[in-house]
Parts: sequence; C-alpha cells; structure tokens
Amino acid sequence: MKSTFTIIATALLAAAYANAQTAADAFLFSENNYEGTARTVAMGNAFTALGGDIGSVTFNPAGTAVAKYSQFSFTPGLTFSSNTTQGVPYNGEELTYFQRQMKSSTTALNLPQLGMVMNWNTNRTSGLKNVSFGFTVNKTNSWNEDVYASGTNSKTSFMGAMAAGASGLIADNLASEDAFFNNQPWRDVVGYQSGMISPYATDEYGDLFIGASEALYDNGDIAVPGKLAQTYGRYVQGDKFEYLFNAAANFSDFVYVGASFGLVSLTYDYLEYFKEAAEDPHDFENVFSDAQGNEYTAYFKDMRFKYNYEVDGSGYFGKLGILVTPGAGIRIGAAIQTPSVMNIYEQWCYYGATVFTDSQFNAESTSPWGDYSYTVISPYRANLGLAYTIGNLAVVSADYEFADYGQMKFKMDAEERYYAEKLNKQIKSEYGLSHMFRAGVEVKPMRVLAVRAGYNLTTSPEKNLPVTLRQNVSFGLGYVSDKSFFADVACRYAFTTSERFMPYSDYIFDADDNIEVPSPEIRNDHSLWKVLLTLGWRF
Repeated sequence: MKSTFTIIATALLAAAYANAQTAADAFLFSENNYEGTARTVAMGNAFTALGGDIGSVTFNPAGTAVAKYSQFSFTPGLTFSSNTTQGVPYNGEELTYFQRQMKSSTTALNLPQLGMVMNWNTNRTSGLKNVSFGFTVNKTNSWNEDVYASGTNSKTSFMGAMAAGASGLIADNLASEDAFFNNQPWRDVVGYQSGMISPYATDEYGDLFIGASEALYDNGDIAVPGKLAQTYGRYVQGDKFEYLFNAAANFSDFVYVGASFGLVSLTYDYLEYFKEAAEDPHDFENVFSDAQGNEYTAYFKDMRFKYNYEVDGSGYFGKLGILVTPGAGIRIGAAIQTPSVMNIYEQWCYYGATVFTDSQFNAESTSPWGDYSYTVISPYRANLGLAYTIGNLAVVSADYEFADYGQMKFKMDAEERYYAEKLNKQIKSEYGLSHMFRAGVEVKPMRVLAVRAGYNLTTSPEKNLPVTLRQNVSFGLGYVSDKSFFADVACRYAFTTSERFMPYSDYIFDADDNIEVPSPEIRNDHSLWKVLLTLGWRF
C-alpha cells in the first residue's frame, strides 16, 4: 500500500519549463567512439604511429604526409543494433514486472568517412620532401538504439509515480491555459491535463495527487487495485562528425608533422514512451464530478506518455601531431587535441493521453516545443602510438589515448551562470580520466591483398560507479589494384554492454522513508555490428 506523503517540488519549479541540463549531457556529447575508413576500423583505429590512410588524420594530423601520393576515398557503412530487455528481480525476489524477454533491432545506412588528400613532392632528397593538404569527414560517434520492454504489474504504476512526484503542486496552476509558460513543470502539466493524475486532498504544501490507475481506500492508503499491462520504449538516433582541414609535411622521411583544424557537428534524437493498460478496466474505478457537483463513474482503460528530445550541435577544435621513423621498422607517433567548444541547441516536447470506458472523460495534452541553447567544452585528448613494420609484409600497431572528462564545462547565459557553475562542480566530482587502448595488425600474403584485425578497449570515466569497459573487435580485408584503385572492407563487433534503468522512480515508502514497494527496474543488453566498405583512388 502507498502511504500518503508530500514531496516538495522545489527542484521541479526551479526547472520551470526549461529542460534542465545535467553532467551526463556534457559526457554524452563529448565522448568519442571512432569510426573512419574500413582499413583503420579493421585495425582497431591504431593509426597514431602509422599514417598513410586518410582515416588516420583523426588520430594524428601528421599521418597524411606519410603517403607520397594524393588520394580520395569514401566509406559507406551499415550498422546493426540489437537490444534484449527483461525486468530485474528486486533483492532476489520473484520477478513481478516486465517479465517477458523482449528483443528488438534496428539497421542504419550511413557514410562515416569521406575525404581527399593532395600531396606535393618538392623533389628534394632531404629536408622538406613533400607536403600534403587534405579535407576529410570522419564519424566520431553514433547512437542507434531501439529498446522495447513489456510485462504486467499489479503493485506500481507510471501514473502512480507521476502523482507522487506532483504532490505539493497546485492543481489549478497545472490546469491553467498558460501553465506551460507560468513556472510549472511541463511533465506534470501534461500528466494533469491528459487525465493521468488528479487531486484528492490538500495539505500545508499544496495538493496531493492520485493516478488514474490507483484506488484510495478508507484508511487513507493508495494502491494499484488490479493488473496493468506495461510497455516501455526508447528510440535513439544520432551521429557526431568531425570535418578536418589538414596540413602536414615530411622531413627527410624521418620526421612528419601536421596540424588540423576541426569542425564538429552532431545530431541526437531521443524518443521515450510508456504505455499502461488495464487488463480488467472494472478494477480501476474513477469518479468524476462536474461544476454542479454531480458525480460520474468511469473506468480506466489505457494511457500513453511520450517524451521527445532533439539536439543539434556544432563546434571547433585544433590538433597537432608528430610521427617519427627512427629506423629498423619502428614508428612512433603522438598527437594532442585542444578542447572542443560545442554550441548545443536542444528542443523537447511532452505528450500524454488517457482513455476511459466512457469516452467523454478521455483527455490528451501536448506541450509546446521548448528550446534552449548553451555551450559545452569537451576535454582535451592526447594520443601516443607505437608501430613496427616488417617490410611490405606486415604491420603491428598499438595506441593509447586519454581524456580527462572532469575538465568538461558548461557555459550559459549570464542569468544561468550560477546553474552552470553548479553543473561544473558536479562534473569534477563525478567524472575523471578515460583511457582508450587500440591495437591492430595487418598481414599481406599477396602484394594486392591485405588481411587485418584489431581490438579496442575504453574505460568509463565515471568516478562514483564501478569501472566498466567498452570493448570491440574488428577484422577486414584490403585490395590494391595494379593501377590506382583500392578497396577495403571491415566488420566491427562491440561486445554486449548491459545497463539497468528504471522507467519511473520509486515512490512507495514506509514511515521511515525506506522503499516499501520497489518500482520496476529493467536490464537492457545491447550489441552492435558495423560493416564498412571503403572505395578509393590514388593519383
């Protein structure tokens, strides 16, 4: 049973109708998960000490001067994403919600790389032997996910959690025509105006609310009176690209230096939805009254709630790199990238609808699109690479990259400066170093054929969570014609990653504020395949 209690909605009111930013947003837009050409991906993107390939410019700007020819390449790619979800038992108890194991998948076609490098030979035998100028587009992150979970629940409900969270607000304020522009939390406005929650009492802080899926008993307790079919869904699409203007020089085939000016663009679309339906509507009695005090009874059938969040971002950064070939097949590379300054523009919208057995009480509500702009400064990055070549027969390469995500920062308008400073303190306390290790090998059993494999490991930067690893393996083939054409293919598999999340928060507590009835928790196992094909010409 749910004991009546009040939650003071100060934090919600402070957010007003803005979509509050978090430290996790800064990390979301700052993190990289590199793609590139099929050759670099097949070799784990371990190219800081190799160069030569257009895709290598992402890791070391000096790499374009290694090749003594001009080249053009483009890389179409396919992404195969799959998710498996199921509820998580609470403290080893029997699973009482989201019991079904659900699988969903999505496929996307994209172009993760496109570029050209022009090389000029000075015809000198020492000193400055050649210079190169290039432009390339490389994908540095992508989001592709379709999550779906389903089951039944007779203990908690989405609308019950919404009602508990709204307690302390004023129903008349939520009902007003200008509620979305009158310092009211939009989620609760939509919940109230769509019939999901309604007031049943008032205390010293404001109104107390109950969900359309709940019953109020004579002893004052509130509980879900029947079985609900629940559905949760999340659909995410987005890409992050860098556009690099590059210049590099080769000195005596010994030292290569380079610099890049980079532009960043990103899009991120997030749709989250939740549905509840009564298995037997007669378990869920709702009483409505009109202005004259007449009462009418109708029964809850189902509800739908959606949240849309869309982001467009752009920014810039610089990168310097050096590559040295001291001899005996050894190659050493290093590069450093400045922090990226990214301007973020985001929009969001809420929608809710509730259906009863008597259609005259059906209701729905849609918020306007909110929008906000701010700046995120991502951390600097440093790369170190070591490679060993065995003539034209084989290459082994390894990279190390680190980024200090504790250095991320928000910048906002003057009136929001205090909030930005608060977020920046939170970032320092929650985020730290992330380490990335990349390794690759290439073997050429024939002059025209190359066989490749790679591995990538990245550590999470969250300080207050257990250390998690993101790992992927890759492999591929390469072909070089007797003339100028070349083609590469690569496959990369990201090891299954698991997350646990709650579609709505805990809200049923005992007198000591301990969780009495837990809200659902869902486990999502996500796996990802990428297939890339690079077509290119050297001239």
